[in-house]
Amino acid sequence: MVYRILGGGDLLLVRRIKMFSNHVSKQLSAYWNEELASENTRQLAEHLIGCTRCRAEFEEIKLGAKLAQHLPLIAAPDLLWPKIETNLRQNPDALANGRASNTARYLKASFAIAAGLALLFIAGVFLMRLYRTEARPSWEVARLNGTPRINSNRIDDTGKLAVGQWLETDDTSRARINIGNVGQVEVDPNTRVRLIATQPTEHRLELARGRMSARISAPPKLFFVNTPSAVAEDLGCAYTLEVDDAGNSLLRVTLGWVALQLKDRESLVPAGAACATRPGVGPGTPYFEDASELFRTALAKLDFEPHDTQWSKIPALDTVLHEARLRDTMTLWYLLSRVNENDRERVYARMAQLVPPPDGVTREGVLRLDQEMLKRWRNRIDS
Repeated sequence: MVYRILGGGDLLLVRRIKMFSNHVSKQLSAYWNEELASENTRQLAEHLIGCTRCRAEFEEIKLGAKLAQHLPLIAAPDLLWPKIETNLRQNPDALANGRASNTARYLKASFAIAAGLALLFIAGVFLMRLYRTEARPSWEVARLNGTPRINSNRIDDTGKLAVGQWLETDDTSRARINIGNVGQVEVDPNTRVRLIATQPTEHRLELARGRMSARISAPPKLFFVNTPSAVAEDLGCAYTLEVDDAGNSLLRVTLGWVALQLKDRESLVPAGAACATRPGVGPGTPYFEDASELFRTALAKLDFEPHDTQWSKIPALDTVLHEARLRDTMTLWYLLSRVNENDRERVYARMAQLVPPPDGVTREGVLRLDQEMLKRWRNRIDS
C-alpha cells in the first residue's frame, strides 16, 4: 500500500519492493558471501528487515557459516591412498606424459569424488560434535512466574537462551532475560521471543508476538529488537514493545531514546512518547502519550488508514494541526517530510506558530526539506 501521491522515485521504490515481495531463500547464501550486485544487496537487505521467514533462514545460514569457521585442516584418511597408488602404478605412462586418457580422467574423477566425500564426512562429524559440545553464545533466563519454555523445554528457576532458540510464555508465565552487562528484558505472558545474535558489537532479539520491557545501560546502537514491521534500535533507554498477531507493534519509551526503522523510514522516539508500526509500512509518526485522544486518533489515520484520494486525508490533518500543543511540534516535524507539498505549507505554518524557526532556517528551505535547516529546527524543538 502507498499512503501518498507517488513521484517517479517513489514508483521505482514500489517496483523494487514488489521485486522482493516473494521469499529470497535462494539468494541468501550469495548475500552472505557478498556475491550479489550492490543494488540487489541493498534490496535484499531491505527485504530481510520486513520478512520474518527469510530473516530466520538467513540467521541459520550465518550460524552455519560461523560454525564452519572452526573447522580444522585435516589430512585425508590413509585408507584413500592405497587404491589411488595402485591405480597410478598400473597407468604410469598416461599420467607421466600428461595424456588425456580415459583412465587418467577416471582416476582424477575418482580421487575428487572420494576426497570430497571424505571431507564432507569429516566436516559433518566435526560440526555435529561442535554443535553438541561447544557452548553457543547464550543469555541467562530467570523464571518469574508460571512455566516459560526455551525451545519447548520448561524452565524451572533459570535456563540458557542460546542463539537461534525461542523463549515462549503462556498466559500465566513471565521471564527475565539478563543480557550480561548490557541490561535486562522482562518477557510478559503470551510472548514469543528469539535470540538472534549476541556479540561485542551487536545484541539482537526477535519479538514475534507479545510484550517485552527492556532496560538497557549499554552504549547506543548495541541492542536491537526485530519485529514484523520495524527494527527497534536502542539509544540508551528503557521501553516497552508489543506485537499483536497481525504483526502490528507499539513502542512506548520511558527513558532515553529509541529509533524505529524500516528501510529508509525512521522515527526517533523520546521518553514519554510512543510510536506504532504496521507491516509493509514501517514506523508511523511518533507522538507524546499525553496528547489529546483526537490528536492521536487523527494521526493514526494519517499514518496507516488506506485512502485512495488526497481529500480523504484533509480532515485528519486538520484535526492534528488544530489539536497540536507546543510539545507536539515533535510530531509535526516528522509530518513535514511525510505529507505532500501543499499540506507541508500548512504544517510549517502551525509549527512556526508554536516554535518559531531559528535564525537561518527559512520557510523556503523547510518546504524543500533542506536537511540542515530541518536539523537545526529539530534541535530547537528538543531543547
